[in-house]
Amino acid sequence: MARIFAVGLAPAARGGNRTGRVFTGDESSNNLMRALYDAGFADQPRSISRDDGLILRDIYLTASVKCAPPGNKPARDEVLRCMGYLVEEIKILERSRVFIALGQIAWQSLQLAIKRSLEATAPRYRFKHGAEHLVNTRARGPIWLMASYHPSPRNMRTGRLSHEMLLSVFKRARELANLVMR
Repeated sequence: MARIFAVGLAPAARGGNRTGRVFTGDESSNNLMRALYDAGFADQPRSISRDDGLILRDIYLTASVKCAPPGNKPARDEVLRCMGYLVEEIKILERSRVFIALGQIAWQSLQLAIKRSLEATAPRYRFKHGAEHLVNTRARGPIWLMASYHPSPRNMRTGRLSHEMLLSVFKRARELANLVMR
């Protein structure tokens, strides 16, 4: 069971929605998988299809919204309609102690889902790449909440996010998971 729980926005129309596996078959997945591979969480640097043999280690990937939204921009009510799924995923993955949001919408929905699923009393934190917050929860004790820009092609091409920046988030997540699990 994964100690690290990462949440993106939604399955991309030409990626996860087409392949049936989140962060698979598009440029965002290539950016993410390369970082996960370099950080030791994936056994290969690409996620091409559902049956490509990819094995993830100690990390769970999901999305805030479960279907591809129009224009890749979900309305607030879409995020809220899918919230129950995210809450249940968090409850089921009991070993998860580090939660990473990939993008601002994922950040907002992850905070709400943690509050609902783990009975956290933390304030709402502002999104900032590289942010990390220790959050006390009633259901699971201390957990870490981390933020990263989404590994979208736009963020990578403009330099808002680099491979090194993304890799450092996942390396830090492993360090925090090791601290919390002691």
